[in-house]
Amino acid sequence: MNDEAGAVIGKLARGSLFSRLFIAKKEPLRLIAVPRDHVAGDRTRGDALLAGRFELGAEAIDLTDFDFAAIGADSSIAASLQGFSWLRDLAASTGRDKGAKLAEALVGRWLLAHGTKVDEAWRPALWGERILFWTAYAPYILSSRDAGYRSALLNTLARGARHLDANADKSPPGLPRVTAWIGVIAAGLLVQGGMSRVARGEAGLARALAQAQGDDGGLLSRSPAEQALFVDRMGLLRAAYFAAKHSLPDNLESAAAAALAALHGVTMGDGALSSWQGGNPGDPARLTALVDGCGLRARPLRQARGWGYQRLSALGTVIVLDGAPPPSPKVATRGCASTLAIEVSDGTQRLIVNCGGPDPLPTTLSDELVAALRTTAAHSTLVLDDTNSTAILADGSLGKGVEEVPVVRSEDNDSTRIEASHDGYVKGFGLTHNRTLILGNDGKELRGLDKLAPKGRRKIKEAAPYAVRFHLAPGVEPTITADGMGAILRSPGAPPWNFRCRGAMLTTEESLHVDGHGNPVAAMQLVVVGEISGLGGEIAWQLRRSS
Repeated sequence: MNDEAGAVIGKLARGSLFSRLFIAKKEPLRLIAVPRDHVAGDRTRGDALLAGRFELGAEAIDLTDFDFAAIGADSSIAASLQGFSWLRDLAASTGRDKGAKLAEALVGRWLLAHGTKVDEAWRPALWGERILFWTAYAPYILSSRDAGYRSALLNTLARGARHLDANADKSPPGLPRVTAWIGVIAAGLLVQGGMSRVARGEAGLARALAQAQGDDGGLLSRSPAEQALFVDRMGLLRAAYFAAKHSLPDNLESAAAAALAALHGVTMGDGALSSWQGGNPGDPARLTALVDGCGLRARPLRQARGWGYQRLSALGTVIVLDGAPPPSPKVATRGCASTLAIEVSDGTQRLIVNCGGPDPLPTTLSDELVAALRTTAAHSTLVLDDTNSTAILADGSLGKGVEEVPVVRSEDNDSTRIEASHDGYVKGFGLTHNRTLILGNDGKELRGLDKLAPKGRRKIKEAAPYAVRFHLAPGVEPTITADGMGAILRSPGAPPWNFRCRGAMLTTEESLHVDGHGNPVAAMQLVVVGEISGLGGEIAWQLRRSS
């Protein structure tokens, strides 16, 4: 361990930290098994921990004179620190001998701040996550010879399990409640005397999954970032069963495999996520480590139902289409008006993207910008009269708009075809938006048709403007052709692609894309603009690889 890391640990542990932890009056509990976390951590973040910094996205916390009570548990970075998933990164950076000194110092600080009282850090979802990582990294946090520390930690772990058992269903529906019940089961399997709660935990998790996960494996929040966490936590639960020499119930094995297939379905050619529901691509290396280490294998989900993301792929070209209404406000606080938007990649090069957002990372972006990133205009789809396809209300919640998104998919020897439509503009304009995508089986050509068709009694009196937006990934440079009806898209990681449109005028505008660290990056967008009458109309376009 270098001198800097040693100094950090020395400051964390000064003041007879461990001697202040009570010694239990009875023989301390023990773990009956220690699961193995097969997911490789981020060594760079682990190195930062050893240097005294906890980093998440663009934010960092100085650990030198750190007090868990001072940071709370509400912000993204505070919740991440309180959940102890960072033990995975520490283990990727250093071995048990060196890592245990820092890990035990920080766990000891947590026990002093939160171990003797039920407070914000005892939120059920945080306890579920904490149990998964405390048990998987027990060698890093239970190597101390200090009997007071070991007793305090193990008995607090048991108290946390009892707290979860009584309060898991009080978590918000979705991933938080799923995580809480996963923690109940893991504690039952791994902590001495806890087997009686395993059956209750399995029943509770089954209820939570029924409310959180669609029948196609995707979370009802429709958030790829949450889906990745879901797959990770199901993988850790699976490891807990194996460590305790128990078989994972078939219904949980099926739920975990379906979750992985849904996650694969929204992964682009560079191995990172497509940007939906306020999220960003994330770190492709971290996602790869998660998928490789979760213990499951699944093919990408191509034709989703509740999850909603349709996937087309051919010889390195990948397209993801949002083919469903936005998620319910009950399960997603930052849903987006992104219906029928697309993302496109060629190999590892992203071509067409959505602007994305900072979730789940902390952000320095203004509230106004974060709100703007949720609009239809921030996604690669058609926007009518600068109006969101689903309303975003003043309080940030989603209002009325898209309710139905029928999707028809067909395949033949030449291509894959998707026809989808939404009714988000029927009430305000008397028009449905229909989008057809046809991807050739050689992956070289994507043909698109956006059609506005009359429906209902309301009619546009004269005309309304529209814009079909194609946000380009950072580094993709558009050059408009001489006739103003096309553009050449050049990028560092793929051959040039030619874009052509028919029935409207093509322009370019500035855009931005939120990268995997949650930071905005300047980009450009192609915008096909025109006007539409109450009779409707259509805009045809094409993307074709030059070679």
